Amino acid sequence: MPDEPVLTERRDGVLLITLNRPEARNAVNLALAEGVAAALDQLDDDADLGAGVLTGAGKGFSAGMDLKAFVAGERPWVGDRGFAGIVQRASRKPLIAAIEGFGVAGGLEVALACDLIVAARGAKLGVPEVTRSLVASGGALRRLPQRLPYGVAMELALTGDPIDAERGYELGLVNRLAEPGGAVEAALELAAAIARNGPLALEATKAILQQQVDWTEAEFWQRQGELAEPVMRSEDAREGATAFAEKREPVWQGR
Repeated sequence: MPDEPVLTERRDGVLLITLNRPEARNAVNLALAEGVAAALDQLDDDADLGAGVLTGAGKGFSAGMDLKAFVAGERPWVGDRGFAGIVQRASRKPLIAAIEGFGVAGGLEVALACDLIVAARGAKLGVPEVTRSLVASGGALRRLPQRLPYGVAMELALTGDPIDAERGYELGLVNRLAEPGGAVEAALELAAAIARNGPLALEATKAILQQQVDWTEAEFWQRQGELAEPVMRSEDAREGATAFAEKREPVWQGR
């Protein structure tokens, strides 16, 4: 593979983003973080892309922060996107993590910053930071309790013990299981199904689902309206209804 720390490839309306430091277990250094941030900008800025898939080269997804680089003074944070160029602000468009082998520590936090997770059977998922007297401060302590029962999230965070992908699927952390070696293809299949839908509706729907966590009931209806109404009045909304009536596939314009 090329030497770039992050690779991108277009796949029929889906951007495949690959963490490309397999010799370092795709550990996150500054160059990789900057590559991820640039790839997310590409995904959001290209009207022909409807969704993204984020995966890792080699035997696993990512082992987290590159501790050697960190000790040497390197901080793999990028602007308001935060650690790994993703954990504080990911893409506006739907993003799927495809995990083979392992996604642990900051690697799992990168996956949790995505909207959906596809994992190969047997893949290990965990946040072992406490076993090194560190804190999982890349979003896991917020996102794990949102996706898992509180007690399960607490046990994972306090023991540092991993779970396998099958257990993650039973608990709802993993959306789809794949056979080993098949996570990317399964994620691309899911991304393609998403990318076929109206782009304005996808972005608004994702924004509402993410932002409504701490809205009051009144705020929900007000702020959902602010995000949804422009979509409902769009040319794409009219095209969707017309295509349904005419029994044909819609042609989205993104406006």
